[in-house]
Amino acid sequence: MSVLPDIWAVLTDPRGWILLAMWGGAWALNAGLAEARSPALRRLVPVIFGVTLLVLWQMAVRLYAISPVILPAPSEIWAQLMGSILTLWADFVQTFVKGAVSGYVIGCAAAIGTAIVIDRSPFLQRGLLPVGNFVAALPIVGIAPIMVMWFGFDWQSKAAVVVVMVFFPVLVNMVAGLKATEPMQRDLMATYSASYWQTLLKLRLPAALPFLFNGLKIATTLALIGAIVAEFFGSPIVGMGFRITAEIGRLGLPMIWAEIAVAAVAGSAFYGLVALIEKRMTFWHPSQRRRQ
Repeated sequence: MSVLPDIWAVLTDPRGWILLAMWGGAWALNAGLAEARSPALRRLVPVIFGVTLLVLWQMAVRLYAISPVILPAPSEIWAQLMGSILTLWADFVQTFVKGAVSGYVIGCAAAIGTAIVIDRSPFLQRGLLPVGNFVAALPIVGIAPIMVMWFGFDWQSKAAVVVVMVFFPVLVNMVAGLKATEPMQRDLMATYSASYWQTLLKLRLPAALPFLFNGLKIATTLALIGAIVAEFFGSPIVGMGFRITAEIGRLGLPMIWAEIAVAAVAGSAFYGLVALIEKRMTFWHPSQRRRQ
């Protein structure tokens, strides 16, 4: 009884029809470009999609007079970005470079080394991997305060949280990759009198690369999320997580969205870099071959 009039009001509102018309036009354009033969035209699809979302967002905020406290317009977020470059850069260095990237490198390197060690030990495979699944299921909001108490309020505690988050996904994928070779391939290496390390370096590690990069790509997103969330539980007066919590108390939504935008761009670029390295190192794998 109270919902139907509101729905009817939305359906009959000319402002809603304007937004729907724009969305339909962009959808039709993208559908046509997605079927184009030219790779350059197909690359325009995500660009047009993203621009359409931003335009609709801007129009919806202006047409419906939405308060910036509820949802700031993209133009307001952009103005905040341009006016707070130094602050955002300091937060980016603290959270992403010091916390996320350092923890990512340490955690992934430790996972790869551990996978090679336990590959030769059935006992560790049966004992460590179940523990790893248990630790991977632990909530970050429970791990982060402990790491802050252990390692302090600076970036070291955030890197420790990231190490815990990325270690076991990479470990599980690496262990699975080391088992990916066929028995016939291993027998062939044995007929050549190859040692364990020769077989590992020339056969098993290359075969494990697709599995490893799956884990590394998953870990890119986990690393940034872990570093930001860890800052909610204690950090110096700099960092993305610190800035978000501070601006929430001041209702500074444009700054919060600016931090989110920086984190999204940094996370996407990080993922893209790992994907590019994967493409260069696993060009021989069927998943990387170009479709004719």
